[in-house]
Amino acid sequence: MDYSLLEPCLDKHGKEKGSLITILQEAQGIYGWLSTELLEYIAEKTEIPAAKIMGVATFYAGFRDKPAGKNLILLCQGTACHVNGSAEIENAIKDYLKINEGEITENGLFSYNNVACLGCCSLSPVMMINDKAYGKLTRESAVKILKTIEKEEEEERASI
Repeated sequence: MDYSLLEPCLDKHGKEKGSLITILQEAQGIYGWLSTELLEYIAEKTEIPAAKIMGVATFYAGFRDKPAGKNLILLCQGTACHVNGSAEIENAIKDYLKINEGEITENGLFSYNNVACLGCCSLSPVMMINDKAYGKLTRESAVKILKTIEKEEEEERASI
């Protein structure tokens, strides 16, 4: 991996107290995920102990320790979502995309993970795809959303 892409961020925030989450967010934005090697590189450059960096990177659900599809689905499994049918939404995602949690579709377009809470209880059951929340889901509406994203991706590829 070309870690030089992270240098501007490290130059700006590397010695700044309390900037670890900002650095990890930037790193994930550049590389798509946080590999062990990348975290060790950040530790070396910032002089923050690798164990502390690993602790932060594994504590927060927003950080990924493996590659994700172009469209990352985060499916809420919090109490409100669970009570309102998140298991059925999970089954719809798995059935339609033919992947299990943590996997990537063959075309690299989607991956999905369950999360403890998205903080959108009034929209339950809810999923977030990239930075957009979709709520009040049914099995049918969840699949319709996935089909719409697939269609938009096909149109984007066709226009290139």
